Amino acid sequence: MSRTPSGAAVLRPEVTEAIAEAVLDELCEQGFGRLSMERVARRAGVGKSALYRRWPAKSAMVVDVLSRLSVPVGVPPDTGSLRGDLRAMLDAVVEWMTEPRLRRILPDLVAESARNPELAAASDEHIGKPRRQWAVPALERAVLRGELPARADREVLLDLLAAPVFWRLTTQGGLVTPDYLDQLADLLVRGVAAG
Repeated sequence: MSRTPSGAAVLRPEVTEAIAEAVLDELCEQGFGRLSMERVARRAGVGKSALYRRWPAKSAMVVDVLSRLSVPVGVPPDTGSLRGDLRAMLDAVVEWMTEPRLRRILPDLVAESARNPELAAASDEHIGKPRRQWAVPALERAVLRGELPARADREVLLDLLAAPVFWRLTTQGGLVTPDYLDQLADLLVRGVAAG
């Protein structure tokens, strides 16, 4: 019969979940700059040591918690066409960016990342890159179908899936309608076709 060694930290999932919820609530209310480990611990009903057993610093905690909301689960859409896949991925971007807490947190995180290179690098590694990697199989399928030139700059295409939606939601304060997403998908396909 095996036993957990005496003194070993056992990270209970329900405690981690309570902390994650507290982090999100604090980020919504305080922003990254004013978020403190002490306030998160108090809100989650745990000691600060429970946080430090899971994460070495505030930025690591924030990035880990946000990555749980940010990285899609499952495979990207496969509608059978580049246009259909792009349109479905645009829906996924909108769903992510309009999640009520994330919608409040994301602009602050972007601003803070401009001031904090460590946070920027961690956000890119654990949020940005996994989101982008999620979309790559759809682009590879489009290459195999002959809809996307193999030489096409996929990084630019991936930028264009998220940037207009982010811009419209955060700086324009506008709604992202199905018609807007249809126009954006059509524009992306025309741009790819043009070279």
